[in-house]
Amino acid sequence: MINRMMSLRADRTGGQYVSGLLLVIAVAALAISFGSFRTPQNLGNLVVQATPLLVVALGQTLPILTGGLDLSVGVVMSLSTCILATTGSPVLAIALTLLSAALIGVVNGIGVTRFRVHPIIMTLSTGTILQGIVLLVQPSPGGSVWPVIPSAVSDTVLGVPIALLWVVLAVWVAWALLHRSRLGLHVYSVGGAADNAALAGVSVARTTIAAYVICALFAAVAGIFLAGRISSGDPWVGTSYGLDSVAAVALGGTQLSGGIGGPLGTVFGALLLSIVGNAMNIVQVNPFLLSVVNGALLLFAVCLRRRKEIGI
Repeated sequence: MINRMMSLRADRTGGQYVSGLLLVIAVAALAISFGSFRTPQNLGNLVVQATPLLVVALGQTLPILTGGLDLSVGVVMSLSTCILATTGSPVLAIALTLLSAALIGVVNGIGVTRFRVHPIIMTLSTGTILQGIVLLVQPSPGGSVWPVIPSAVSDTVLGVPIALLWVVLAVWVAWALLHRSRLGLHVYSVGGAADNAALAGVSVARTTIAAYVICALFAAVAGIFLAGRISSGDPWVGTSYGLDSVAAVALGGTQLSGGIGGPLGTVFGALLLSIVGNAMNIVQVNPFLLSVVNGALLLFAVCLRRRKEIGI
């Protein structure tokens, strides 16, 4: 049974190669059309801009693979920046950030599994409650983070932006969790057919809770990166990342009904969204239209791939 589950997981990569092809086409078109796109400065800025979305989207991949999703990740990112900007010690601030995120993930996971609240309602409610708490703690952008955090975001190592190292580490962790661990096997099993997974000995509740905890931790790391980027706390800075992370995962070929997809496709989807935003900046399009484009891309990605019945 386990061998069959692993072989099925290997076939559940989704449409990641299609999204990879779209990414290559977009990069080639922009590089040919706009000389400013391929300048080292713009490419460096693109890496920094894409990193928080890529990190939070990688975490979002896990609950989506189980058949849920987490709309509270954007508020977790905002909360992380505020904790870092209002706590004296950077070590204590990072510890509190990760601990808070893990607790939020546990609450979301228990609400979805034990109390059978729909993931959209559960995580939207959690995010709304958190947003109010964040605004009570820090009602407006301000404060400052320790210089070590901005340095860990904007500096370079041997000419390589540190932001790229954040990306590589996040991708490796997500890939290892989903493709080199028993948890990843269970995540795909629960998303593919929860009842059959339970019959095979998989704890659906524990797997789902773990997925939400890991998702929240990835969101916290993305929030730490954002705090270093803006060098302060902002209760609203993560607002757009909730739906954007879902859009990145969907564009990467992961089905929102669960069981099909993976981290590589999420990387392609996040980069595609980031490149679209970068291109709109280059041509000086109204930045408010970016939300329109991202929403249209999410709708397109969901309509493009419809759920097929699969089982374990």
